[in-house]
Amino acid sequence: MTTLASQKGPVAPAARAASPAVVAIAVLMALGCLAFAGVNVVFEATDRFAEGRYAEYATGLSVMNWTVTGLKALGAAVALLSVAALPVRFVTPWAMSVLLWGAFATLALDAVGSTVEAGAILLGTSGDPADLGLRSVAYLLGSVVSAAGFGVLAVSYLRRYAVSKVTVLLGVLGGPVLLGLLFLGLPGLLVVLGVMPPA
Repeated sequence: MTTLASQKGPVAPAARAASPAVVAIAVLMALGCLAFAGVNVVFEATDRFAEGRYAEYATGLSVMNWTVTGLKALGAAVALLSVAALPVRFVTPWAMSVLLWGAFATLALDAVGSTVEAGAILLGTSGDPADLGLRSVAYLLGSVVSAAGFGVLAVSYLRRYAVSKVTVLLGVLGGPVLLGLLFLGLPGLLVVLGVMPPA
């Protein structure tokens, strides 16, 4: 039985290669992450935050925007590395499994939150039905598909590599918590550094 310590050591090859279907899902997830990252790049290229009611927060919002872009690019890399034919020497199977489950949990929470919000709007308990436009529906579908895709990649990776199921717990709990701390702490840090005015 592989120990936790040995999982953090030298990279071992997978017990079997990812199936063509899993590889296809990994490619689709990577393309989706890059497409969403592209939206953030467009925000910067068009100075989206330079004008309007949030203009005084433009620099801070730009930092947050680039942070999100980096996270999406990381998601694309994780998706592709999860089906790499050769062992990835700079990322151990243990760490990769944690990253995959963390991505799945974070996306799943986003999908659940978006679904609950859409349901509340449709039931008339919150918001305005007019808010559920094509963009909102596309975002909701994208969240659900992304969560499902990374879920498939995480399960497949766990089965193909000799990693402990502890990685599932660490990823599911750690991913959303770390992301939450990042987006709660980063604005405060930007205010302290004088990059963004207090709210």
